[in-house]
Amino acid sequence: MESSASRPQLPTTESAVTAVRAVADEYGLDVTVTDDIGADRASRRTSAGVGAVLDPDGSLPHEAFVEVGGSPAVTVQLFPEDDAKITVDGVEFADVPRDAVPAFLRAVYGGLAYVKPRFFPPGQQWLVVPLPGDETYKELVLQGLSPWMARRIR
Repeated sequence: MESSASRPQLPTTESAVTAVRAVADEYGLDVTVTDDIGADRASRRTSAGVGAVLDPDGSLPHEAFVEVGGSPAVTVQLFPEDDAKITVDGVEFADVPRDAVPAFLRAVYGGLAYVKPRFFPPGQQWLVVPLPGDETYKELVLQGLSPWMARRIR
């Protein structure tokens, strides 16, 4: 079992993109990557001045948006701050540690992710993504279930 302490470290956005590509290759999925490099391009750098490329500490921030083909529809937005936002069929999982992204994708594509319905309040459903070890990500499904999610109700 892979715990957060034993999972591979992904120190850079590029290393995380490489790991996402590797997982996609395992499942025969296509990947499209859009890179935003520089303080003026990264989404969380709203205070960057016009034409400012470096952060105040002199570093060059690198953000990437990755679309993984296939079902479910998955996008991964990798931030320079060592976290990611993963969207699975319209359900957003914010603040996923960058090092957890490969395990998260393997759980989704490997069949471990599931939808848990709640009877009260009626109609409330959660998309649950368990990772190896004791880590589990759970988000409320705000829109209707996709065909992929409907097949994963437990």
